[in-house]
Amino acid sequence: MVELQDIFRLHIKDYRSAHPMTIEQSKAANSIVACRTARLGAHVDRCDECGFEQISYNSCRNRHCPKCQTFAKEDWIDKQKQDLMDCNYFHIVFTIPDGLRPLFLQQKEIMYALLFKAASETLLELCNDKKYLGAKPGITAILHTWGQNLSYHPHLHCIVTGGGLTEAGAWKNGKAKFLLPIKVLSRKFRGKLLYFLRQQELQFYGGLEQLNEAGRFSGLLGKMYNIDWVVYCKPPFGDAQKVIEYLGRYTHRVAISNDRLVSIKDGFVTFYWRDYTDNNKQKTMTLPVNEFIRRFLTHILPLGFRKIRHYGLFAPRGKVKRLLLCKLLTRTRFSIACESAKERLVRIFGEAFNLCPNCKIGHLSRAAPMEAVP
Repeated sequence: MVELQDIFRLHIKDYRSAHPMTIEQSKAANSIVACRTARLGAHVDRCDECGFEQISYNSCRNRHCPKCQTFAKEDWIDKQKQDLMDCNYFHIVFTIPDGLRPLFLQQKEIMYALLFKAASETLLELCNDKKYLGAKPGITAILHTWGQNLSYHPHLHCIVTGGGLTEAGAWKNGKAKFLLPIKVLSRKFRGKLLYFLRQQELQFYGGLEQLNEAGRFSGLLGKMYNIDWVVYCKPPFGDAQKVIEYLGRYTHRVAISNDRLVSIKDGFVTFYWRDYTDNNKQKTMTLPVNEFIRRFLTHILPLGFRKIRHYGLFAPRGKVKRLLLCKLLTRTRFSIACESAKERLVRIFGEAFNLCPNCKIGHLSRAAPMEAVP
């Protein structure tokens, strides 16, 4: 079985010598190569029945490593269960036109932050409008930057409550199968993001050679005003549990998972991808290894950048009191207790996740740490 780690371990040195890498890209690549190897240290697991011992190597815990996201995802989802309310939830996706992608690629931290700002303000303002919902909703926004073929495609997934809290402190439900008109969403989002870009114009000069000439930046924004932007809204979820399951598919994804990799041979990487323009058919794509690595590295986020953010009812400030009121108003009856680490491991990997491979009776537990090997 081919893993992303194998590709980086075999070829990242050659790639690094031929291509410049940012600090965050270099850090992610090093972590992926070192993950669950002696370089990060290890610990001894010992059976409580027969005394059998085995070595388990430590994980890198980098958020771009496909090996390290399962437990982090489950831990995050477990915490979000406490915020669920008995109401509809909608999934809205904000995308950007192709003409802005070079700007996003070269000014990632600024542009990603503006994408969050434009999308969240669009949703909050329209939902607060009495023509539509007339209340403040809860919003969870998740940044993705890739398409199925690893191309650069920044977009924002937003999970939005189908109801909200009015200024008078009452709960108001929206229509069962409708939240906001797509054309209105698209145009307001376009106007907001382009307005924010005009405010940031001076910060871009010097970073983008193609925009340094007088009028080029304004020309680009003018062109973007004259095209339709793609925003789409998926049907509401059936119940709160499906919201959690759906969130799990998006929150801790990396650009490509190990189960999509087919082979690495003669300097080429082959992987599975879904062609959404051809009835969602699964196909294979083969790329030169350096191109594969380049595409993967374009999706490394700036250091410390938060790719999951909460707004409206879910905004951190005053959240506890606000959600308590919302749950009372919506008569939310369920209360899901947080799992312990052991309970989560059992749910993910089964009852025998730490069963001793030697005696098949006892269970392995951590006995002693081991030092890392340089």
